[in-house]
Amino acid sequence: MISLTNHLEDQLHKHNLNLDDWRNLLQRFLDYGVLCREDSLVEAEFYDCFVRIESLVDEFLNLLGIRLQHDRHFQFVRLIPPGARVPGLEDETDEPFNGGMRTRLNQNEIALILVLRAEYDKAVREGMIDEQGCVTLSLETVALASKNLLRRNLPEQQLERRQLFRRLRQLRVIHYAQEADLDQADTWIRIRPLIVNLVNNEFIADLRAELPAANFDTTSCS
Repeated sequence: MISLTNHLEDQLHKHNLNLDDWRNLLQRFLDYGVLCREDSLVEAEFYDCFVRIESLVDEFLNLLGIRLQHDRHFQFVRLIPPGARVPGLEDETDEPFNGGMRTRLNQNEIALILVLRAEYDKAVREGMIDEQGCVTLSLETVALASKNLLRRNLPEQQLERRQLFRRLRQLRVIHYAQEADLDQADTWIRIRPLIVNLVNNEFIADLRAELPAANFDTTSCS
């Protein structure tokens, strides 16, 4: 009888991969919950590896009740935990899930995500997106939008501000070059199209409920 490990090794061998490649890819997925090819050379390698064995990864994660959302145009893929609702993806189980893929956001993270989604939608309507579907904004614009939409300032403390933007970069919602630049108003950040999939209208309503004093207009979102 062929063991599951032997079967997996045989399938990986067809793509010139081995079990170490498999383990590294799955660990990356479970650690980050998302792969975005343009993020770095390391991320590009993991993404390219995933594309070669997508069916194998999908089959394995399905056993855990985890689905994949793969955007081939913008070259990102993320894990959808059981019970999560995503536009265009129906959930067959509707089970609760409280694992690492659903880390609870704090209020600063919620506020910034709402602002970035509103600014992304605005830029899309104005045709201000690049070929990767990204929108580039200055930190000053983000700060002003936060004040206008939510009556909230970005954290003034350097450490707190860096932690806030680092968290959203880990979620692959934004990208920026250096953390030190976050202290400058003319620093530029890129909002990725993944924010549309991450922050749908239902999610916006849930987030808004956690910011009762917010002045966020959900009609501005698609």
